[in-house]
Amino acid sequence: MSGSSTARRTVLKGAALAGAAGLGAAACSTDSKVGHAENPTPTAPVELGAADAVPVGGARLYREQRLVVSCPAKGSYKAFSAQCTHAGCVLDKVEENEGNCPCHGSRFDVTTGQAVKGPATAPLPVVPVRVEGGRLVAGPDA
Repeated sequence: MSGSSTARRTVLKGAALAGAAGLGAAACSTDSKVGHAENPTPTAPVELGAADAVPVGGARLYREQRLVVSCPAKGSYKAFSAQCTHAGCVLDKVEENEGNCPCHGSRFDVTTGQAVKGPATAPLPVVPVRVEGGRLVAGPDA
């Protein structure tokens, strides 16, 4: 009986490893909810929420919407695609106004969109952003 339990354990281990590998692939797959997108910027207006959720002098990542918004001065906002220009992964965090790409380590200045650490060299695409009724709306005008 010990032979069959060893075989079963090996199969279960293999299934667990395959599942874990799938998680890594999902982070950068085109089918992932926050992975690559064919168009890195919105093709229609996207409401992001309260404008005051973006700190003055700081930035906020809207990962689900693939956007990062900075606020250089009260009432002034800049938005960029949060999709890395190297391989298309979505930034996972913003620290000290630098956006981080979890796939290959590229970093971007989220106040200018410029790549500050490779392998990415191209800047993040600019996305129009405006305030409507105290709420941020990004993307092209409808």
